[in-house]
Parts: sequence; C-alpha cells; structure tokens
Amino acid sequence: MTSDFFTYQAQTSPHPLAMEISHANGSYIYDTNNKAYLDFVAGVSACTLGHNHPKVVNAIKSQLEKYMHVMVYGEYIQKPAVELTKLLAKHLPASLEKTYLTNSGTEAIEGALKLAKRATGRSEIIAANKAYHGNTMGSMSVMGFEERKQAFRPLLPHVKFIDFNNNEDLKHITTKTACIILETIQGGAGFIEPKNNYLEKVRHRCNEVGALLILDEIQPGIGRTGKLFGFQHYNCIPDILVTGKGLGGGMPIGAFTASSKLMDLLSNNPKLGHITTFGGHPVIAASALATLQEVTQSTLMQQALEKEQLFRQLLVHPLIKEIRGKGLMLALVTPSNAVANALILKSQDAGLILFWLLFEPKAVRITPPLTISNKEIIKGCTLIIDILNTLHSPI
Repeated sequence: MTSDFFTYQAQTSPHPLAMEISHANGSYIYDTNNKAYLDFVAGVSACTLGHNHPKVVNAIKSQLEKYMHVMVYGEYIQKPAVELTKLLAKHLPASLEKTYLTNSGTEAIEGALKLAKRATGRSEIIAANKAYHGNTMGSMSVMGFEERKQAFRPLLPHVKFIDFNNNEDLKHITTKTACIILETIQGGAGFIEPKNNYLEKVRHRCNEVGALLILDEIQPGIGRTGKLFGFQHYNCIPDILVTGKGLGGGMPIGAFTASSKLMDLLSNNPKLGHITTFGGHPVIAASALATLQEVTQSTLMQQALEKEQLFRQLLVHPLIKEIRGKGLMLALVTPSNAVANALILKSQDAGLILFWLLFEPKAVRITPPLTISNKEIIKGCTLIIDILNTLHSPI
C-alpha cells in the first residue's frame, strides 16, 4: 500500500508522514499494525467529537438510507441542510441569519469574498500578513505569506495586507475597501489572538467607511475556543462569518453566513451568483447537524476552557517557551524548528499525534477532539514532557 500511495496519489510535500490507517475511534487512530495513537490534532481541528462518534455515525447512516445527492444546491428542500442552517442561526447574532453551505472552508471564503464585492461594488480587499484562508485562487490571494503563493501568480488584484493587531494599519481600510478579511485567531501564524480590543477597532473602522468585515472561523469555530465561535470572546460581530472544518464532524464542509439582505444578493443581478453541485450535501449536512447539536446541547464548550487549563498546568518545560491560543486551539512554541520537528516525529513514534503549523516552524499544534478526556490529556502531556526531556536543551 505504501508504494501505491506514493505512485498513484498526489502528494503535498516531499516527506508525508505516511502512516497507514486501519481504523479510528474516540481519541485514537490505529495503524495497520494495530498500534494506537492518541490524537492531539483531530484531523487539523476537524474531528470535533473525535473519531466515529455514535451520534454522528448514526446521523450519517440514517440519512444514507433516505437519499444522498438529488439536486444542485438551493433548488430542492432537503431537511438536513435546512435544519443545520436554522440551528446555526439560532446560536448566532440576529444579523447573521442566512447560511450558504459549501464543500470546504476555502470555497466558503471564495463565496464570502464574492459577496463582499457584490454588496459594496468595490474591488479592494484587505487581509492580514501571515493569514491563511485556504488554497484556491481567491483564498490564496488573501494569504499573507508570499513564499507559498509566488509560484501561482497572477492572483486577484487589489489585495492589500496589514499587520494583525496593528491599530495604525487600520487607516488603510478606506471608502475604496470592499472588505477586510481576518482570522479571528490567526492559525497558520501560530495561534495569535487579537489583543487590546483589536477586533472591536476593526469593526468600528469598517462601519466608518462602509467596508464589510469577514471573520474566518474555519479553525476556531464550533466550540473549540470555549464559545461556539471565537468572535464571541471579543465583542465583535462580523458582516460575514465563515466556518468549516469542525462543523462537519469529520465530513467535508464549509459555510458562510450573513444577513438575509446581504445573502440574497447572490440570487439576482446576476442569478446564480454563487453555485455549487454538492454544497449542502444531505449526508454531510446530517453529520454537521448532529455535531452542532452535540456541541450546543452538551458542556463540551465549557470543558474546552477547563481542559485548556489542564494542558497549561501540565506542559511546563524549559523547551516550551510559550503556549498560545484559547480553549483546545493551542500551540506550543519551542526554541527552534529543530525542537518542534523532533517533538512531532518522536511523539508519533511514541503513539501520540502532534502536527506543525503552516507559517510558524517553531510551533507545535495541539487541537484534540473536544471530547478528549482528562485522563487522555494527562497521558499525552506526560509523553510530551518525557520526549522534551530527551532532547538537548536548548537546541
């Protein structure tokens, strides 16, 4: 299987981890030798309720027995998609009332950017340095990391970049600006939180000049930070909210949400302003609905903040310079790339899954399922400390 993997399946890097998966359950993934790996990554923040959660699996099976794909998005009334978007609206501010379901986070970003241009009649987009919003052409255009996109230029024109948390840069948002797009918590940059009421100031500036605010919650959303969406920590309501990853419960999904007044613009002048064949797929919507119901009806969000404190208490070591993030979206910042690489690779050998962040090579991702137990956290953190103890300090 390994040979076929490298021969027939396109790769994203020269050296993938190439662990062959047999099955997964709860907080564990198992390889074909039946070795168990405690999962501190959750499919990069996607498996909100862990692996094979019974409520998610049952929802998928139930919908499979009824129907799968029947018609392109938005034409037929399909109960899972309607119930999902209704439940999202119930848990969002009144101005975020209508949702467009897509196949992935990056597709949702594309739709949000199009909506901002359609609504304002402007073309300028402002994004943040070290931002990551996806890898399709529009999303890549607002990626704040030139090394990753220079080979694919030309990209969208009229995109400008500012520094996250820099109040002085807000002057660049003007009456020419269609929108500013920000991650509520910068992910690829190393889980950087907004500081000193930064998002409130961005919101105020957008109101002044008539620009729209898009907040990318693809990673922090769906309870990971201790609230359903990260922006709820920061007293800032976006005009357009983008989510994905954890919403699907392990199935591929994205979504963007706005007011009815805004969202209805995509249905006329021109008609079919944004279309998709498989967005809102009933099986995926059923999985997402079950996931959202469990997150909102349980104590998992409150537990995320309690589990954050447990991680912070346990992960104290000279080679951990800082722990960034909120809830179960945490990044260990080490002294060097070498320490981060060694920790991730040695952890996999020891049966613990950690992972890198896109633009901060000294950081190590910890984004476990929200359902992870305290016992599992203690087990994983003990492994991390043991491995760090074997590394030369400092490297």
